[in-house]
Amino acid sequence: MTDTTAFDWRSFLLRWSGEWADSLPDGEARGGDDEAARQARWLGFPPASEERIAAVEERLGRRMPPSYREFLKVSDGWRHAGGFVWLLAGTEDAHWHDNESGLADVFEEYLDEDAGPEERREADLWRRGLQLDVESDATHVLMDPEDVDEDGEWAVYTWASWRAAPPERHANFLEFMRDMHREFHSLRARRSDGEPVFANDTTRKLDAQVEEARLEALRGDWERAVKALDEAKAYGRPRAAGLGDQVRRLLGQTPRVYFDGLVTDPRYARELLPPLVAEHAAHSYRDDSTLTFHLRGADDDLVALAYATLDQVRSGTYRYTAAGPFGEAVERARELARWGDTDGAWRTLMNAVPLWEPLGPDHLAPLGWVADPVLGPLLTPERGRELLSTPRGGQAGGTPGPTAGLDPGDLAWLAEPDPGGHRTSYRFVLVEGVEPEELPGRLADGDGTVLNEPMTFWEARRRSPHHQREFSSYDDRALMAVGRAGTGWSFAFDGDPAPFDRRRFVSPAAAAGAGTRAVVVWSGLRTWHGEPFFHLSVAEDGAEQYAFTYADGEIRQSGEIPRALDPSRFFGDMKDGAEAERSLLEAVTGQFGAHLPRHAIVNGRLHTFATRSWTRPPRDGETYTVIRMHRGGPLPADGGRTEDEGPGSG
Repeated sequence: MTDTTAFDWRSFLLRWSGEWADSLPDGEARGGDDEAARQARWLGFPPASEERIAAVEERLGRRMPPSYREFLKVSDGWRHAGGFVWLLAGTEDAHWHDNESGLADVFEEYLDEDAGPEERREADLWRRGLQLDVESDATHVLMDPEDVDEDGEWAVYTWASWRAAPPERHANFLEFMRDMHREFHSLRARRSDGEPVFANDTTRKLDAQVEEARLEALRGDWERAVKALDEAKAYGRPRAAGLGDQVRRLLGQTPRVYFDGLVTDPRYARELLPPLVAEHAAHSYRDDSTLTFHLRGADDDLVALAYATLDQVRSGTYRYTAAGPFGEAVERARELARWGDTDGAWRTLMNAVPLWEPLGPDHLAPLGWVADPVLGPLLTPERGRELLSTPRGGQAGGTPGPTAGLDPGDLAWLAEPDPGGHRTSYRFVLVEGVEPEELPGRLADGDGTVLNEPMTFWEARRRSPHHQREFSSYDDRALMAVGRAGTGWSFAFDGDPAPFDRRRFVSPAAAAGAGTRAVVVWSGLRTWHGEPFFHLSVAEDGAEQYAFTYADGEIRQSGEIPRALDPSRFFGDMKDGAEAERSLLEAVTGQFGAHLPRHAIVNGRLHTFATRSWTRPPRDGETYTVIRMHRGGPLPADGGRTEDEGPGSG
């Protein structure tokens, strides 16, 4: 906590006044008071005597807070507090606001019947506050005699209608004045043509601080660096925002990260444009024309590159590349990530970070990869901190310990409720000794099925019906993501399967296990619809070896089931479906040594394909429905059936 009574007000106010005077263009017309202040290099007034301070306290009926009293002893009022308060009250003009503006009524109108005491107290500020603004650009400054800390300091609140934001709180009058000094600097830093360069001891100190923070960030001391950069950013120093935004983006702090001052520099565009446009694309309600607001000052080629990158990000075709050994690691990491090994992909990237080369002096870390559809999901706040803590760009420093892996290395995680509570049923196929790209040949109809490009389950399900013309109530073609399931195994996974129909279900284990082993699991022990169920089947060399299905409270089994997987161990007296599910998944993991990659399935992007139906065709007498979509072609004139509609549809 700052000792507000020991603060050197005179030095602070003299420095501010000199900076203000030096920032004014020569020959600019200004009022007499401002011209006098410029020549005197003093924005204040004569100090208030103790008698004047005591008199205002008697008039107001309250002792003034310590920092305001100390300020008055140096200057009885102030000109140009920030950019929008032109005259700040001293002992003569300070007075109780007493709803002079009528804003208490306005704020109270927005209170609903359930508004609590704190909300009502905030609205009442306009009746009890001490007004300090005398002349301003519709900006109010009130000290709150009921928001008092242990040192007797009153909080200061500022509010302007044109800001469309709630009142901003400053801990005390000293902090308010410091914030106004920062605001003054921030506004002066954006100079127009013909205005003098805004340079002084404060700006030179902050610019040196920014440069040191840049080196600290490259050495891995990002926490100290970002603190220094945030301070410089508050003063509007060039580079500070663009450097700090690189750190914030890797920490997952995407709102208001625009890489100001750097993203329009052609040297850094290929690293900074992708994360900028990816954040824009993630908010589809934004008009694309708003993207140019963050590209102010960019040439036509760079703007065209930004929109081309935006198209790639939206279509899922953006592919991050980098030079040198780090670029080679990027390619290896992408290959691991697209088959689900996100932990291996992350370690591959991290091992190469010390070899990464920046594109220029203000490039703090590799960033374009966060927009890559396969690599981007690797990032978590913990991993971002690990990368930022790793020395790079030719700087030396301590190497951080690796972050824990995100995949538990088993199947039991599937029994854990997901955050949205949606994963209550799922199915998967494990195949030994084959690569993931071979799975369509084992699980899909025909030889022409190929894997889709990596995408999330939501993206895959949204796109798959676009090419589908026929939907049948008897058909159950699963849309499955594929990848590696540990050493020697591949998987196909469906996290949102159709309802389980025990009578018509056909396990794909035999087809998948041609010349090898295959395991099929379909769990619905926590399903919201119907009775709980669980199926396991194991095939080898194209023939089912054993299987069991628990459904409708009964177990049906075939073949010689290993003791570890005996269904009676799990369903003999089942009271907790989730516990039985977990135990079963642990047993399958122990029996086969395979696992599913949680992070890739839940958060990543994987290749997908549609399998053949998991149900048998309908038999004579069984009814079903077929819906055929006719796009672009005329319907029959009589509105009747087309020729390819079978007699069994109904």
